[in-house]
Amino acid sequence: QVQLVESGGGLVQPGGSLRLSCAASGSISSIYAMGWYRQAPGKQRELVATATSGGTTNLADSVKGRFTISRDNARRTVYLQMNSLTPEDTAVYYCNAYAATVWAASPYDYWGQGTQVTVSS
Repeated sequence: QVQLVESGGGLVQPGGSLRLSCAASGSISSIYAMGWYRQAPGKQRELVATATSGGTTNLADSVKGRFTISRDNARRTVYLQMNSLTPEDTAVYYCNAYAATVWAASPYDYWGQGTQVTVSS
């Protein structure tokens, strides 16, 4: 019903930057929030950043000052600009959308397949 396609992951050296993108498609009626979560090996999935359709953003303390989240509502796309990356940022990054569809008015969490971000020298 809702497909999320992520792009932009890869290998980067410490101190480098990456920009992740996630585009939503499908039978969407409303997207209330979009965001990014990450999961490192042996750890639980954690919130990185979210952005509501109204423009309110929320970032994890560990990424404040380094990461920026933005949305293009017309394109149903969310971006995560990641600067000053450290090895601790290495994880699979998952796109999330809290959205309602034309088939179900109640919103639901949808997830992308994940994109690997590796920070290493």
